[in-house]
Amino acid sequence: MPTFLELIEVKQMEDIVEINFYEIEENESYIKVVKKVLTKCFEKENLENTNMYISITLTNPEIIRKINNQYRNIDKQTDVLSFPMFEKNEIQEKIKNKENIVKEVLGDIIISIQQVEKQAKEYGHSLERELAYMLVHGFYHLMGYDHIEQKDKEIMRPKEEKILQELNIKRL
Repeated sequence: MPTFLELIEVKQMEDIVEINFYEIEENESYIKVVKKVLTKCFEKENLENTNMYISITLTNPEIIRKINNQYRNIDKQTDVLSFPMFEKNEIQEKIKNKENIVKEVLGDIIISIQQVEKQAKEYGHSLERELAYMLVHGFYHLMGYDHIEQKDKEIMRPKEEKILQELNIKRL
């Protein structure tokens, strides 16, 4: 039977993340990585008490390709898609006003697990590291960061790496 503290931890996780498996098998190790990484992301960006959460969908290349085509008019598969619900300044306002009672989705992150597996092999690191990176990368897109311009990349990349370092998730 779980302890009271374990029940609180589970409740807090349910409060910040909704995990969906679409057209792939549910996997407990993926769930653990998602929870660990997003808990750290929320902590790092002061989102713990904002009543915001993220919807994560883990899927396959065919589904992510269809979503990419439907919403971005790009007919090819990718590793991760992020769909933010707020502009960066709106998120900062929500962080300031933590007494927000209404539960709101910060955004959706969709990840192709097969692409994550492929990239982990290609880059020579663990599946955990690649999945964690996709989660952190998607999270910072939801927070309003980007990497198209070099000046923006110089802000976003260190934030991503800091999360992974603090979780001791390293490149092999």
